[in-house]
Amino acid sequence: MSRRRIVAFALVVVLCASAAWSFFKLAGAGETMMEAANKYLATFPTNEKANANLSYDDKQRIEWHFIPKPDPPGAGFREGIKVRDMNSQQRAAAHTMLKAALSEVGYGKATKIMELEGLLHELEKSKGGKNIRDTERYFFTVYGTPSPDGKWGLSVEGHHLSLNFVVDKGHVISTTPSAFGANPAIVKSDNVQSIKVGTRVLEKEETLALQLVASLTPEQKKEATIADKPPSEVRNAGQPQPTTEPAKGIIAEKLTGQQRSTLQSLIEEYAKSFPADVEKERMEAVKKDGPANIRFGWAGSEKQGEGRYYCIQGPSFQIEFINVQPDSAGNPANHIHSVWRDMRGDFAIPLK
Repeated sequence: MSRRRIVAFALVVVLCASAAWSFFKLAGAGETMMEAANKYLATFPTNEKANANLSYDDKQRIEWHFIPKPDPPGAGFREGIKVRDMNSQQRAAAHTMLKAALSEVGYGKATKIMELEGLLHELEKSKGGKNIRDTERYFFTVYGTPSPDGKWGLSVEGHHLSLNFVVDKGHVISTTPSAFGANPAIVKSDNVQSIKVGTRVLEKEETLALQLVASLTPEQKKEATIADKPPSEVRNAGQPQPTTEPAKGIIAEKLTGQQRSTLQSLIEEYAKSFPADVEKERMEAVKKDGPANIRFGWAGSEKQGEGRYYCIQGPSFQIEFINVQPDSAGNPANHIHSVWRDMRGDFAIPLK
């Protein structure tokens, strides 16, 4: 084959791949999630599918959390199929489904959070007892029948990760609660070769907030500060709906243009973990809330290794971030929990 024909053929391949990727993006997250979910369920024989595919109305669809939970049987265990119990085909299909539900950025964060469990396993070996840190101890559950005309749900959950989706008639109508955590927040040991010292899975979620707080005038900081000490945990963790307490802190309208831009970037960092159409809808709702109705609240220290917390809340959303716990090596305030919730109602259930 001549060089000219080889170049022409390569160009056709590139153009076809580009067109296919454009079509994939235009299809929308709900459609790609449905296709991926059905392919995932098809990997299970009939006698195993019942554990992978539960009723949409199953009461545990709304029993979420990002803490370690016991394996069944037992109270409070997670439903669905654990990655460790999947064969290679099922694992590949599960991760394809997760990729469809998240953006490339979000998928990267989710898989790195899973990978950190391997580091925790090594760090906690000397503690004795049953070590439940496991990179494959994450559960995938499909609720209902993924179809173009129906309503169905998906959850992917394990330590420091709780992702919950509802798709109705091919459209993603709920992505909350969505929780991402990191222990350690900043990796300070090289116990696992693949995880480099200095790794920060949720870096921007912390550094952008610190940047915003550092830019506040004394008067602004006084108004933004909601407590001297941070709380011990994000509010309503594991509860079906977010707290309805009024938002506290400084109103976004009182921030300068640059400060408001930093706050916008911080909110976007949470939103862009999801596919482009979902991110767009999230940010359109935030824009509709308006700077006169969004507050930023801060508690704790700006110094590394000292506990801190913030909440960003508007009529449509609530973001909480907390870094107060030590990591598994004992380094203080190096353990993040963060969550995005829908003030109109999580799990596509209207908030009363």
